[in-house]
Amino acid sequence: MALIREMVECESPSGDRAAVNRFVELLGDAMPPFATMKTVPAGSFGGHVICEFDLLSKSRKTGRGNLRPFALPGKKQRGRILALGHSDTVWPMGTLRSMPFREQDGRLWGPGVLDMKAGIAFFLHAMRILHDLDIRVARKIVMQINADEEVGSETSRALTEKNAKRSQAVLVLEPAGGLDGRVKTGRKGIGGYTVTVHGRASHSGLDFAAGASAVLELARQIEKIASFTDQQRGITVNPGVISGGTRVNVVAAEAHVEVDMRIPKLKDAAMLDRKFRALRPFDKRCKIEITGGLNRPPLERSEGVVRLFRTAQQLAAEMGVALDETSVGGGSDGNFTAALGVPTLDGLGAVGEGAHALNESILVSRIADRTALLAKLVAAL
Repeated sequence: MALIREMVECESPSGDRAAVNRFVELLGDAMPPFATMKTVPAGSFGGHVICEFDLLSKSRKTGRGNLRPFALPGKKQRGRILALGHSDTVWPMGTLRSMPFREQDGRLWGPGVLDMKAGIAFFLHAMRILHDLDIRVARKIVMQINADEEVGSETSRALTEKNAKRSQAVLVLEPAGGLDGRVKTGRKGIGGYTVTVHGRASHSGLDFAAGASAVLELARQIEKIASFTDQQRGITVNPGVISGGTRVNVVAAEAHVEVDMRIPKLKDAAMLDRKFRALRPFDKRCKIEITGGLNRPPLERSEGVVRLFRTAQQLAAEMGVALDETSVGGGSDGNFTAALGVPTLDGLGAVGEGAHALNESILVSRIADRTALLAKLVAAL
């Protein structure tokens, strides 16, 4: 809890390089002596962190119990376990003044406590547990903390995928799904499009008929775009931000809409892309420009994901904890690793609520079992 407090009070908003790097320094101070840490520069986002834990001593006792060795179905075995997290938060500098860290009503409160600084603290302590209890692990353990997850992972994606390809499994330290602590075996893929309409400007009083309104054309296109949503299939398309025109007495020459899309299956991305690219103007004097596409592929509930979940579920049951699974609409860096075919279990961090909201908090009563589960899972893999 002391480490969680230090992390929360070290504010680290996305894009604030100095703030994120202060958090990286804090991570370095928190690393145990059996870990090595390096940072990878990420331009304006601060440094990504790669930490390797030395827990492979042959003199240690095994932590596997009665579990069969975890193996990637039908594929060549790889040599490491990758834990994924991120240092950046959605909260701007100074948020602590209105949302101070505090312990109250059985919870820890503060910006970034749930998403996802507590999860990082849990994993560091889980590794200490394995070391202090002299429990051997079979694989190299690597923790990667990215500096730009909340803003699309543009600079970290390649690094994440590189390390995932070397890994037997990926454990994502994002918060659990719901107050019952469900882990995430599915996440929707996320993408975005910008639809720009180019019309023809004219004076709305003197020469109205000569104009071709980009705003009017965009309004018609937005209705069509919204029809791409298919909630029965879990596909949502949200026209979220609209802009256009210059003055009220000018027929608008240009207008834009920014669209968010969420898909449960990778194949849905190609279908939606075809629909966006097939948009044609109602007013033939206008032109339509389409940019964008899929950003994060979906984390699909594959055979490897299910097997990893069942392993975690069995380990939780040994502690008397019921562990269930869920699928969510938001994305994480685990989307990238799962899309590579690497078994990925998400939502292994803190149990709480209010991510990105004023009530962001975690349950103190779930700190111990979540930390223990991470330790047991790493030992079992």
